[in-house]
Amino acid sequence: MIIKNIPMLQINVIREERKEIIASLQKRNFKEAEELIDKAIDLDKSRREKQLKNDDILAESNRLAKEIGALMKEGKKKEAEEVKVRTAALKKTSADLSAELEAVEQELKKVLYLIPNVPHESVPKGKGADDNISVHEHGSLPVLGEEAQPHWDLIKKYDIIDFDLGNKISGAGFPVYKGKGARLQRALINFFLDKAIEQGYLEIQPPIVVNEASGYGTGQLPDKEGQMYHMTLDNLYMIPTAEVPITNLYRDVILTESELPIKNVGYTPCFRREAGSWGAHVRGLNRLHQFDKVEIVRIAKPENSYATLEEMCNYVQGLLEQLELPYRKLLLCGADLGFNSALTYDMEVYAGAQKRWLEVSSISNFETFQANRLKLRYKNKEGKTQLLHTLNGSALALPRIVAAILENNQTSNGINIPKALWEYTGFKIIN
Repeated sequence: MIIKNIPMLQINVIREERKEIIASLQKRNFKEAEELIDKAIDLDKSRREKQLKNDDILAESNRLAKEIGALMKEGKKKEAEEVKVRTAALKKTSADLSAELEAVEQELKKVLYLIPNVPHESVPKGKGADDNISVHEHGSLPVLGEEAQPHWDLIKKYDIIDFDLGNKISGAGFPVYKGKGARLQRALINFFLDKAIEQGYLEIQPPIVVNEASGYGTGQLPDKEGQMYHMTLDNLYMIPTAEVPITNLYRDVILTESELPIKNVGYTPCFRREAGSWGAHVRGLNRLHQFDKVEIVRIAKPENSYATLEEMCNYVQGLLEQLELPYRKLLLCGADLGFNSALTYDMEVYAGAQKRWLEVSSISNFETFQANRLKLRYKNKEGKTQLLHTLNGSALALPRIVAAILENNQTSNGINIPKALWEYTGFKIIN
C-alpha cells in the first residue's frame, strides 16, 4: 500500500520526547509502544541521512553543471566531456537514493500510523471499561414493576421496529422502523439537529462513503479497517460516524483566526461491522450494524480545546436532561480510550428494564492527532501556521436512546413520549 498526500505524524516530537511518550502510551496498555517508537526514530534517522546525502549529491551535480559550461566556453571540450561523465554518475546515484528515500518514507508512515494518540495527563490508568471513572450522575433510576419488558419485547408488542424484516432484506443488525417507531426516529433526529443549530452549529449533510485518504485523516485507518464496510471495487468505505466526512472537509486547509472556532453538526446513518460482538449485552438496539446518529464536530485553537470539550459535554448532558433520561458521565481510562483520542468522556443512560447502563455518546478531544494527519492548520496573528485541535461527540446516537425511552417510560397503557419530543413526534404515547 502506497500512502499518498498524508503528512507524517510529528516525528520531531517523538524524537525529542521519546521516554515521555512511551510512558504515556503505557496507560493504554499498548505493548508495542517502545518497539514502534524506536523503529520510527530509526527510520527517521535513516530518512534524514539519505536526504542529506542526496542534497549533497545534487549540490555537487549543480556545481559540475556550471563547470561544464565554463569549460565549454573556454573550448576545453575534452575536459567538459569528462565532467559530464561524472555528472551522469552522480545523477544515477541520486536517482537510486531518491528511490531508497521514498521507500524509507513509506515505511516510516506505516509505522507512525500504528501508533495511537498520546493520552492526556488526566487520563487514568486502567485495564478496561471497569476502570472508567464516573465524574457526574444525574436523575433518579426508574423503578419498574416485575412486569416491565426490555425494549426488544416492547417493539414487538407495539409493532414499531422489526428485526426479522431487517434480517430478511439485509441481515442481522439492520432493523426496519415502522409507524410510530419510524416517526420517533425522525423526531429525535430533528430534535437533535434543531438544538445544535440553536447553539450556533452549522448543519452539514456529508456523503456517507469516504475514500481511503479520509479514513487515514481522522484515524479510522488503519486501526478500524476490519470494523468498516469496504466497497472493494471503488475502494470506498461506509462511514462509522459523521465525524469522518465532516472533519475531512478541513483536510489540507489553512484557516484564519477569524474563522475559529468551527462548529459543525450533521446527521448520517452509520455503519459498523461490529465483528466479534455477541451475547445478551448486544441484543435488540444495543448494538447494530446500521444506525442513525447526529454528530457535533469542533475545531479549536489548542489553548481553547479543553474548555470546548467541557462545553460539548454540557451540551450533550442538556439533551439527555430534556429527554428526561438518567445518565452518568464517565472519564475513560487509558485502556478504554479510542485509538485517536487524547481524552474521552462517555455519556451513558440507564435502561430500566435491562437494569444496565448504555453508552449513547462519546465526546473526545483528539488534540493535534487528526489535524496533523489532515494538515489542518491556522494562521495566527503573527502570520505563523499552527496545528489546530479537533473534537467530536455524539449528540446523540439514536438506538440506545430509543431503547432507554421505551423501557423507562413504559406503562400499562403504553409508552409515554418525553415532553420535549411531542412537537416532533405528533403523538404523546405509543399504544
